[in-house]
Amino acid sequence: MANKKKVCVIGAGPCGMAALFNFAKLKSDNDVEVVCYEKQKNWGGLWNYTWRTGTDGYGEPCHAGMYKHLWSNGPKECLEFPDYTFEKHFGKAIPSFPPRLVLKDYLEGRWTSNVDLKPYIRFSTVVRHVEYNEMDKKFRVETTDLETYQSSKETFDYVIVATGIFNVPNVPDFPGLDEFEGRVQHAHNFRDAKEFKGQRLLIVGASYSAEDLALQCLKFGAKSVVCTWRTKPMGFNWPKGIEERPLVQKFEEKTAHFKDGSSAEIDAVILCTGYKYSFPFMDGKLCLQSSLSLFPDNLYKGSVYLLGGDNKLFYMGIQDQYYTFTMFDVQALWVCKYILGKIEPKSPSEMKANAHKWCQKRSELKNCHDDIDFQTEFIADLSKGVGYFPDATKAREIFHTWEHDKEKNIVTYRDQCFTSIFTGTKSPGHTAPWWQAMDDSIKAFVNTK
Repeated sequence: MANKKKVCVIGAGPCGMAALFNFAKLKSDNDVEVVCYEKQKNWGGLWNYTWRTGTDGYGEPCHAGMYKHLWSNGPKECLEFPDYTFEKHFGKAIPSFPPRLVLKDYLEGRWTSNVDLKPYIRFSTVVRHVEYNEMDKKFRVETTDLETYQSSKETFDYVIVATGIFNVPNVPDFPGLDEFEGRVQHAHNFRDAKEFKGQRLLIVGASYSAEDLALQCLKFGAKSVVCTWRTKPMGFNWPKGIEERPLVQKFEEKTAHFKDGSSAEIDAVILCTGYKYSFPFMDGKLCLQSSLSLFPDNLYKGSVYLLGGDNKLFYMGIQDQYYTFTMFDVQALWVCKYILGKIEPKSPSEMKANAHKWCQKRSELKNCHDDIDFQTEFIADLSKGVGYFPDATKAREIFHTWEHDKEKNIVTYRDQCFTSIFTGTKSPGHTAPWWQAMDDSIKAFVNTK
């Protein structure tokens, strides 16, 4: 018992749960003691919905920015677990683009399929500080139980940071925005598209959040949507009611003025301007030094932090993402096997050189299709080291098709049907096109044509 390795996992979202699941699958209880700290009352991370914004019931910053009526913006066939398919979970094939509740139910099904993972998790417990002691080579983790307000400190041999990348909004400012006579909010605080029925919206941004919220708001009754871009427009064949303009320059009362000299009257502003890495609980030497990217700097295998913690600190799921659940799964399996000593360690110089090689590849990417191939290669590299199901990388071609579908018609791409990599079953169509599907309950979605 004295030789057990003690592992701290921070966060019980899809990444942290992947680590717990793989430790349990490897039957490692005799080798490690795992403790997971989760600030929310339940597992699921950003897949949990709350009406709250700003701060939660304990006065802590709201972790997730989940909103009502969210549907997956990527095919489920690209995030399906090899050992736990959607058919296995629901007992039948379902359409390719599920709403939030369906995906959360699927995740929970896997997390409860073989072992009870909840005893590993200390819910409603926030991590306040993590530091590394160079003398005894151990981490000190300070936490607070939000229900009892009791603080405690524990010692660990390894730390896995799995808090996600959608926690702290990047919030720009624009001249006149303080005096704008309407509502202003970041996408992190967006909760329901129905709130904007009949309104003229300005959405600042040109990535996935801007794309989805523009469609959501128009679908649920917004009068019009202008999306404003800094670098380049999204360029989709938008439905009537959505348009794109160069970056907004200033606001005067309810008028937005754009870089091309045009202007528009608007009622509300939604800032879809992304997120920042934020690990305020990590000691300075342990805090990730990188900007958000497909392969963050200073990480071996995209996981082992190279600037502190003697290769015993891991950051999981902090890549910009095309793949999600399966990428987290293979990354978790790699990290678990590394901690258990089942992967041969490399020298510091070898790890640094390997990380540099991936960052150099990242710098050469030119478009979304390059990004997809790059992240597929990353997953394949982790997979071959741990024996993860190799066909997971077949999702590459589905992703390429998905991107082309979006270019053809941004409104109908969610109506397309793909074939499961693992069962060979083609998904059925939904009972209604996404644009007309207002019921996003599990019952409505699983009741297919």
